[in-house]
Amino acid sequence: MSLAVRDEIKQRIGPRWTTRLRCLVRGKEWPRWGNLRRLRPFSDTFGFDRGTPVDRYYLHRFLEAHRDLIRGDVLEIQTTGFAARYGRDLHRVDSVDIAPEFRPTFVCDLAHSGDVLPSSSYDCFLLPNTLQHLREPEAALSHALRVLKPGGVILASSAGLLPLTGDVPDYQRLSEAGWSQLAGRVWKGCDVRVECYGNCLVAVAAMLGLTLEELTREELDARDPRYPVLIVVRCRKPAPGVRA
Repeated sequence: MSLAVRDEIKQRIGPRWTTRLRCLVRGKEWPRWGNLRRLRPFSDTFGFDRGTPVDRYYLHRFLEAHRDLIRGDVLEIQTTGFAARYGRDLHRVDSVDIAPEFRPTFVCDLAHSGDVLPSSSYDCFLLPNTLQHLREPEAALSHALRVLKPGGVILASSAGLLPLTGDVPDYQRLSEAGWSQLAGRVWKGCDVRVECYGNCLVAVAAMLGLTLEELTREELDARDPRYPVLIVVRCRKPAPGVRA
């Protein structure tokens, strides 16, 4: 079939049926949209009004896996909820946030916290669901490392394929490679590990405001780095005399 004939057929049947014909000829599945063909999500609140947002599945597993590191003197962004839930042998738990309405221990912008947050004071700094909101990420991450004691750890996460927060600006939506590069540049000499979790199905569910209760464990556990729903970061500050 000549290109001219092909183009004429496409013009006659239109783009929708051209795609249908192409999928039929190539043995590709045709989507059955059902109630997924919608302009509004099932939930405008990430699924909180239906159950548990899907990204929490990965965040909670990450913190659970590092429960032994959330100990001693702990600093957490905004509130101290995750420290209370996952910490052990806690001595002091403080919080920091730029917004005073959360009543944090320290009110400041992390990127400009040199005169507020004490240096080398914490065994663990929790930054869950935070990295995407950092307007000055390099400065903020530098101060996050500064407040750690030698051998201390930062446990952080960043949104991937999730809806924008809305009430709080999102400035950074980096990939696993992007956060690895940034963290490696700012936290030189540290033991840094960056991982992502999610897959196509979970990403679609998250965008539509569906919940982890509406997915199976097998669906949630499948990992495809092309569709990161949550990116997690662990950084350990070197102890004296120890090389990363």
